[in-house]
Amino acid sequence: MSLSKNQSYETVETNTSSSSWKIKLLYDGECPLCLREVKFLKKRDADRGLVAFVDIADDNYNPEEHGNIDFETAMGRIHAVLPDGTIVKNMEVFRQIYQILGMGWIYAPTKWPIAGAIADALYGVWAGWRLALTGRDNLDKIVADRDRRCRMK
Repeated sequence: MSLSKNQSYETVETNTSSSSWKIKLLYDGECPLCLREVKFLKKRDADRGLVAFVDIADDNYNPEEHGNIDFETAMGRIHAVLPDGTIVKNMEVFRQIYQILGMGWIYAPTKWPIAGAIADALYGVWAGWRLALTGRDNLDKIVADRDRRCRMK
C-alpha cells in the first residue's frame, strides 16, 4: 500500500482485536531516534493501552494485520492505523498520538496553516534522510536484506 506524499488519511479494511487501543503506531525498531520517541510515548501511555506499538523491523511484521502497509512503505514514512482502519501518516501521526495521550498542545501549532506547512515539509526532509542520519543502509538495501532473511525462514 502506498499513499501519495500529500495524503494523510486512507481508509482500508484491517483486522483489529477488540482491545482498547486508539491508534496503532508502526515504528522502525532499528532506528535509535524512533526508539527514543517510542520509549517516551510508552511512558506517557502508562500501560493504558491507548497506543498499540508495532515494530515494523521485526521479521514477523505482517502488513495484513496492520492496514496492509508493507514494510517498504512503512519504512519510508511514519504510519499509524486507527481502529476503524483509517491510515494516518507523516506529521498527522504525531498530532493524533499526542492528542490521544493528552499532550495535544505540543503539536497543536502544527495545525495552523503556515506552521503546519513548515512542520510537514521538515518532516518530509527528515523522512528522506532518516536512514542516512542514523548511520543505516539505504532503504533499497534494507528491504532487500529483509526479503532475503524472510525467504530463508
